[in-house]
Amino acid sequence: MIFKLDDELLFPPPYLAREDGLLAVGGDLRMDRLLLAYSKGIFPWYSAGDPILWWAPDPRLLLFPAEFHCSRRLARTIRSCRFTVTFDQDFAGVIAGCAAPRAEGDAGTWIVAEMQEAYLALHAAGWAHSVECWQGSELAGGLYGVSLGGSFFGESMFSRKSDSSKVAMAALVERCLAWDFDLIDCQMHTPHLQRLGAREVSGALFQDLLEKSLARPSHQGLWHSDP
Repeated sequence: MIFKLDDELLFPPPYLAREDGLLAVGGDLRMDRLLLAYSKGIFPWYSAGDPILWWAPDPRLLLFPAEFHCSRRLARTIRSCRFTVTFDQDFAGVIAGCAAPRAEGDAGTWIVAEMQEAYLALHAAGWAHSVECWQGSELAGGLYGVSLGGSFFGESMFSRKSDSSKVAMAALVERCLAWDFDLIDCQMHTPHLQRLGAREVSGALFQDLLEKSLARPSHQGLWHSDP
């Protein structure tokens, strides 16, 4: 069963999602709805021309910061100082990079204009954050997501230069370790994130971990390069 949302600010319980993770359709992307969704482990994901779709996949892919796998190659890239990493310096550039086609002839993106506007508003309010990876003055890669309590909900990453998104992820993990974050939510399984140390947990376990994590104070506001 797929639930249809209206103007009322509520979501059905995540455990009622379909086998593919789809939980609800409709509603809007206003800030209080997005924050409520993340607090319940729900996120929007849809394509241009579709209604807003809300997801709560089970199992859930999580990266526990202490379990991040930094390969020898990635460690060498970080030590080489080929890239400079910043936080919250170009959120608009990062979300635009994530929304851009990944391959020639690929015109589709799920980060539609409405989605970009919603997350830019979340960023302005101090809830959404970006990690930028620079090569000189060029934005080479990065990632963005939402932070609540001791959790970071990763939304997307992009790379224009080899390993740049991985360097951004390593910097995010370092920040999460410094602030003793509980988890980085990677949402759905991908081999790339699994190679970085992410692993699947049951939806029930994720909800338990999330409830405990959200009881902690949030790091709202602009994030700076020094934690």
